[in-house]
Amino acid sequence: MRKIFLAATAMVFAGVGSATAADVLPQIVEAPIYQTPISHPVASVGGWYLRGDVGYNWRQLKGAHYHTATGPANFRTASLDNGYSFGGGVGYQIRSYLRTDLTLDYLAKSDFTGSTGPGGPCTINGAFFAAPNCVSRDVSSWSALSLLANVYVDLGTYGRFTPYAGAGIGGSRVSWGTLKNTECVAGNPANCNTTSIDHGGKTEWRFTSALMLGTAIEINCKLKADLGYRYRRIEGGNMFAYNATVNSGPGFDKTLNIHEARAGLRYNLGSCAQDEVYIEPAPIMPAVYK
Repeated sequence: MRKIFLAATAMVFAGVGSATAADVLPQIVEAPIYQTPISHPVASVGGWYLRGDVGYNWRQLKGAHYHTATGPANFRTASLDNGYSFGGGVGYQIRSYLRTDLTLDYLAKSDFTGSTGPGGPCTINGAFFAAPNCVSRDVSSWSALSLLANVYVDLGTYGRFTPYAGAGIGGSRVSWGTLKNTECVAGNPANCNTTSIDHGGKTEWRFTSALMLGTAIEINCKLKADLGYRYRRIEGGNMFAYNATVNSGPGFDKTLNIHEARAGLRYNLGSCAQDEVYIEPAPIMPAVYK
């Protein structure tokens, strides 16, 4: 009986000792295990955009000529003042790197100044001057509406900046005002007729091509600023009409090269594009070992 009691007592103390040892030893806790986030691509909704632009133009007229009673003649000088342009358009983003748009620009009125001679004879304020003692001073005005279909290649995005290159073709409705021709004595520019000889201006559509370079600057996901350069080439054509009184005309202008600095805004009509949406799952509860 005594042996049984001693054995039971020993077993009790052994169990208490084991529990105490287990409580003293540190618990081992594994780090939480996270599942890999699941991504779902989300497409951009719509690629349409609207644009508006303003620009300053350097207008280079390559010359002008006209018909006289003795045959064709060139203007000795022919130049256009620089001017402003205003325009807008609608476009579509075909790919992340490719887009196209249709633009309509108004190239505001600028002054034309030219001169001819010395040439044939003339009568100035009742006095006759024999050839080649006569010159003329010519003034008119020029403006145009230019409709272009354009395509652009975006050359990568660097932060908020996306540089691009583009080209366009279309037509320009060129409008010339009345040409006022004033005859003067060669060598004495103050001795001129008090009245001018007028030739009616011409208006017509002409083939136009363009090249563009620039960069888009992201303001937010819907709005971009656009800073760029555009070279526009407008083919030559009719300038002014025939005047029967002086048996002179019609006149024709040659190619017009326009260099333009532009600034504008592009507004995306679709939803803001997102590359992907990440769904972060809850962590798996860690296991605890003792």
